[in-house]
Amino acid sequence: MSHDIVADALNMMRNAKKAKRDVIKVKIISNLLIEVLKIMKQKGAVKKYKIDSKEKSLEITLGDLVDCKSVKPRYTCNKDQIEKYRRRYLPARNLGTMILSTNKGLLTHEEAAEEKIGGCVLAYFY
Repeated sequence: MSHDIVADALNMMRNAKKAKRDVIKVKIISNLLIEVLKIMKQKGAVKKYKIDSKEKSLEITLGDLVDCKSVKPRYTCNKDQIEKYRRRYLPARNLGTMILSTNKGLLTHEEAAEEKIGGCVLAYFY
């Protein structure tokens, strides 16, 4: 495992989905990963997640998820470039979600376009 906790967790989720497993356990947690999971839960890609503070681990139950990946390198994009990256990473117009790190916290690409702010592209899922 590398030091990118979000990329490792998303990779574990993708591998579990391919192996037809519904529940995974992530051994390392971070606040950024928890915020990404909150967005994924709102969109239905994750059914639930449980934080175990004693073991410092997460138990994630997967929902409607086909693919999820972290974006490396993390591109910075302004409000006009969000559409360019959406076309690059998402398979269709109304399918999938990109997660951006903005000065207002983590937002989906729709929320960032609505608020007319740019940010750093962290991850995407559909």
